[in-house]
Amino acid sequence: MPLERIADIQTILGPKFVTREWSERRVVVQCNVRGRDVGGFVAEAQGAIDRSVDLPADEFRLEWGGQFENMQRAQKRLAIVVPLALVLIIALLYLTYRNVADTALLFVSVPFACVGGIWALAAREMPLSISAAVGFITLSGVSVLSGMVVASALRERLARGTARDVAIEETAAASLRTIIMTALVASLGFIPMAVSEGTGAEVQRPLATVVIGGVLTSTLFTLFVLPALYRLILPVPPVKILAGDR
Repeated sequence: MPLERIADIQTILGPKFVTREWSERRVVVQCNVRGRDVGGFVAEAQGAIDRSVDLPADEFRLEWGGQFENMQRAQKRLAIVVPLALVLIIALLYLTYRNVADTALLFVSVPFACVGGIWALAAREMPLSISAAVGFITLSGVSVLSGMVVASALRERLARGTARDVAIEETAAASLRTIIMTALVASLGFIPMAVSEGTGAEVQRPLATVVIGGVLTSTLFTLFVLPALYRLILPVPPVKILAGDR
């Protein structure tokens, strides 16, 4: 019996095989994102699909996976880790100095450091990725170290009875070399990661860029802004007038 009597034979184009997941048909569309952040690309792609594609909700389900899915999971973890890290820094600063003023002044270096990290990413045209966010967490701890050197030396001079302005000037001059050495060690050590081109460079470069840029701005804050803030906050010592000076 000829086959054409029991079947309609046609030549059509289709997939070589049909993949399934949990007894449902599954079609994967893959692409590589280069030169921009994954989150921004997915947001634009989702908007284009919503405008141009009409998928029946009861028949089709659209999911975004790959690096974007991993990024979403990491963002949920960072939403817990970042506030926890900042709270721990504040708590340790307060336990160290037992003083709200010192704790607040030293913690101000964290926003200054974050500004430097953002500038560094913008200068190198890098997106704000998960590795960059980890760099900001690392930077939060590194930026406080130089300020702690200044605060400890200043409080020690004030405890010996040194006048406020004199103590601030002596502390800034004496701590200059230590602060610069700390900044150089923290920044120079990340330069190989910042310029790497090998395997894993897409993870290393944003992290190192954030740390280097943040260390530079936090160092400037410690050298110039922190002494000025201490001069504004510390009380002015009373002036003693002797009877013979009237």
